[in-house]
Amino acid sequence: MITIELRGIWHRYPGISNWALKDISATFSSGKLILVSGHNGSGKTTLLKIAALLYRPWHGEIIVEGCNFWKMNEAEKIKIRRKITYVHEKPILLRGSVFENVAYSIRIRGVDRCDATEKAESIMEELELIKLSDKSAKELSAGQSQLVAIARALVADPELILLDEPFAHLDTRKSKLLSQALKVRRKNGVGIVFASHSRGKLPEDLEPDEVIVLEEGQIISKY
Repeated sequence: MITIELRGIWHRYPGISNWALKDISATFSSGKLILVSGHNGSGKTTLLKIAALLYRPWHGEIIVEGCNFWKMNEAEKIKIRRKITYVHEKPILLRGSVFENVAYSIRIRGVDRCDATEKAESIMEELELIKLSDKSAKELSAGQSQLVAIARALVADPELILLDEPFAHLDTRKSKLLSQALKVRRKNGVGIVFASHSRGKLPEDLEPDEVIVLEEGQIISKY
């Protein structure tokens, strides 16, 4: 179980005077499904990257397991980060095959080749990617690339997964497959955070525990 607590987070990008996030406080934890909603430029992606411990905020604290994450030593940070995965709306895939991309996230964790192959093939079967196993990742459509990146994240068995517009490029069939895969993991205690323009972008069977609405970098509503 993991809980990421954001306390009074402010963040902006180098060379830009406007704040991307302003005084954000939110909690993301295992077993909870949270939707972060807002228009383009509202701060959704920045919030997910802060919560995924990819960006260090300018001000505020991120509390993980009772400690300020950005004051931990590097070994502690690595241990925490391995419990969390983030997938961008337009993910970057590695050179090589679909299988190599999916297996990569556990191979770098030291999982032996046989176990990595078994786990990668299992998640690829679940998301109906197995027929693309030998295909070059560079030849995939936007929807296929998105699903491969999500498979690469799920195969690592994260305790918290943050997904930026995960259904944006998926057709109805692929959306149902992903929805079912995420429902199973949520039931098993995985925390899921979506960023989406609106609640209507989520499949009807994925009911969030909480909706956070952003506007110009601020939380304007929680329900």
